[in-house]
Amino acid sequence: MGFSARVNSFRRRVMHNITKGIGGSYKLPKKGSVKVEDIKKVLIIRPNHRLGNQLLLTPIVQEVIETFPGCEIDLFVKGGVAHPVFQNYKQVKNIIKLPKKPFNNLLKYIATWFKIKGKRYDLVINGDKDSSSGRLLTALSIGKIKVFGDVHETITQNYRDYKHISKYPIYNLRYVLAQVGLEKNNNALPVLNIRLNDEEIAQGKAILDDIIKNDKKTICIYTNATGHKCYSEAWWNKFYNRLLKEYPNYNIIEMLPIENISKINFKAPHFYSKDIREMAAIIKNTSIFIAADNGVMHLASASLTPTVGFFSYTNPEIYGPYGNGSLPLHTEDTEIDDWIKAINGILK
Repeated sequence: MGFSARVNSFRRRVMHNITKGIGGSYKLPKKGSVKVEDIKKVLIIRPNHRLGNQLLLTPIVQEVIETFPGCEIDLFVKGGVAHPVFQNYKQVKNIIKLPKKPFNNLLKYIATWFKIKGKRYDLVINGDKDSSSGRLLTALSIGKIKVFGDVHETITQNYRDYKHISKYPIYNLRYVLAQVGLEKNNNALPVLNIRLNDEEIAQGKAILDDIIKNDKKTICIYTNATGHKCYSEAWWNKFYNRLLKEYPNYNIIEMLPIENISKINFKAPHFYSKDIREMAAIIKNTSIFIAADNGVMHLASASLTPTVGFFSYTNPEIYGPYGNGSLPLHTEDTEIDDWIKAINGILK
């Protein structure tokens, strides 16, 4: 771990220890004092700039929309990636953005924090219980109902998947709303969804058709990831060769990362795009997407395409793809035959 990473890790630990008690003394409104129609303005806080973390926010946004159909939602995030992610969510009215590099824009950073003090909300949700700034912002906001993010014991006892970063905010919200007397939502949890429209999907198909130039179904792989999550060229070449052997009746293509590199040395037909909605639309037209844990893995999941995520460093219980047949595979506990078996289960 480099010096900068160690400093950031230390800073996060210190801030977490300082802020972990924030919200402990907060008292919910009296049971029966809040009605569904009272919730018109909602603030969801997730001050992180990474693509994956913004996509992982889409399920709680869907849950809020389903629970309060007439509401308007403000998002408090970092950077600009939330704009394309939530482009087709008409209920998202304002995206309040912290600068991606706060120390280069300190005054703007501070001013953005205090923007939320100028508006009253009926519901405020901290989207990440481990975010110190999320807790502080939730405390700073003016809201009738606040969900700070702590997972109640009732949730940990009743839901095996409560650790997932997209799921526990929904379980938390449902628990809190039941405490104030609103009817509990027992529907299946929403999945990641970037809400591609028909035109986008058609454009994605046209791009894919130009790459493959045949009528066979397509398997898409993505061989890059950051830091310890990244597998070696030897690992990916072995896996790619196995895919070629197992699936001769499928196209196997590679989506290239922003760095325009390939762990299989560009052996497969490939494509490159910086437009995340275009990337999602192309993936939508494939049969399965296979990648290590990264933001593009979550983008594939949000395109509603069956997604296999390889994990060795991060926890699949927290970050694994789910829904639409998607699943995580821990490569330290499984081997290549297990991966092929899982892929076969999805493709069939």
